[in-house]
Amino acid sequence: MRDRKELKERRHKRIRKKVFGTPERPRLCVYKSLNHIYAQIIDDTKGNTIVSASTLDKEIRQLPGNKSNIAFAKKVGELIAERALNVGVTKIVFDRAGYKYHGCIKALADAAREKGLQF
Repeated sequence: MRDRKELKERRHKRIRKKVFGTPERPRLCVYKSLNHIYAQIIDDTKGNTIVSASTLDKEIRQLPGNKSNIAFAKKVGELIAERALNVGVTKIVFDRAGYKYHGCIKALADAAREKGLQF
């Protein structure tokens, strides 16, 4: 019987075969821990992180509550979209990093779309 971690790693490898960030369409990568949510926009040709946002940023860290829920995922999605638009990134490729497109991951992606990022 395969455990959840192994299944997530298999999904992640399968997704990363197909998803690649270019300067025209960088990759929005999401990571979720038990306590926080992180998002980065990455140009894979150079290996550089263009912008990043997480629940550890000043704007979000001061707010009360559990930082790993859907409400905070939406705030991280809005923050990453604002920062990306300020840098000039409008089109991205979404990398869910092996997580199922559900709950916090979906909330982050929807919030980024609403703020103006095109997937």
